[in-house]
Amino acid sequence: MSGFDHPTHSAFPVYPAGGPRVSDEERDRAIELLRDGAAEGRLSQDTFLARMELALAAHSHEQLAALTADLPPREGRLTRAILGTVAKASSLGVRVKQAWQAERLPPLMLPAPGAFPLRIGRDPRNGLRLVEETVSRMHAELRCASGVWLLRDLGSTNGTFINGRRLTGEAPVRPGDQLGFGHTRYLLTDR
Repeated sequence: MSGFDHPTHSAFPVYPAGGPRVSDEERDRAIELLRDGAAEGRLSQDTFLARMELALAAHSHEQLAALTADLPPREGRLTRAILGTVAKASSLGVRVKQAWQAERLPPLMLPAPGAFPLRIGRDPRNGLRLVEETVSRMHAELRCASGVWLLRDLGSTNGTFINGRRLTGEAPVRPGDQLGFGHTRYLLTDR
């Protein structure tokens, strides 16, 4: 029996020297689809590695197509450019709206740094009393630690916000930030 008579255990059939071949460009496209699939969580690490090995050993278009059949096709350059332009245009509207609102917000001036935090809320004992239904009695506090201003939510019902994002715990703030307490909004200033 010659070496050619033994069955092979390869996942793909072995083609004779003149059989169909896959170009490097086609192989690269399949590998990019596999990478994208792994990055998006569509393929496990083990599946990704196994398919990469098979892609590198593939001899035909059908073999490559079978490796990527369950993955969405990669977008063309024109599609990516159009989607990128649309994303930038839509984010421009959001940035303009934020800038417009920032100019119209009432200022909240930082106090002089002291040993005690500035308490904010509806309770008359707070350093900054906000008479608004959506503000809790003890809503938040602003304090200076080592030259950095920190805002902390005190378990408010309607939330404390920094630049539109809800605050959980404590976070640094600086002049120019938009602060929200319930439905009230302020522009933090240092003068």
